[in-house]
Amino acid sequence: MAAYGRPSLRDLFDESPTPHIAHPPRTHHRDFYVATDGSYRESSGGLGVVIETRDGERVARLSVHDGAPDNNVAEYRALHLGLDILAARAPGDATVGLLIDHDDLAANVNAAMLAVKNAQFDASHPVSIPRSTGLHWRGIRARINGFDEVRAARIASGSNPAHPLANAPDQYAHVNDEPARCVLPETPTVDEQVPPPSRSNRGGASD
Repeated sequence: MAAYGRPSLRDLFDESPTPHIAHPPRTHHRDFYVATDGSYRESSGGLGVVIETRDGERVARLSVHDGAPDNNVAEYRALHLGLDILAARAPGDATVGLLIDHDDLAANVNAAMLAVKNAQFDASHPVSIPRSTGLHWRGIRARINGFDEVRAARIASGSNPAHPLANAPDQYAHVNDEPARCVLPETPTVDEQVPPPSRSNRGGASD
């Protein structure tokens, strides 16, 4: 379960905006949540990934060195890495919530997802990808297409649990030794539809 006192990825997603997509609380819950972050330094940057189920069970964490040419590219590489990890451990019909502290990347993901799911979608947000991302955007789009549904939420950098993993890969290298897990979320309980008293009391036998 999620650590006591620390919001789960699901809680962070629930409280964060999803560019281009309105998500009423009872309809946007995902099967898996993925938080990613990329950092850039002239010497060596890093990539951080945290994956949880909707129940708060941790699926994976990763903190690795990376040599991205700038911070923007590092963010795309981190997301590509996180989606690759999840794709290897989750069914294709899973719904996924992404937590990203990069405005343009979150908006690009949602615009791309909407375009895939709805051929009539006219994106008001022009997708503009940094040239140096190479094939990482293509890989991200392929992973988006491979899941049943993906939504990206924009979170603050200070709230992103992947942020320290990306910025201090030497300090957090031990998380890479955690055993690989393939944790499926529990089946959600279906709420019983109870009619209001004005209806449930109708039709009863009269005394």
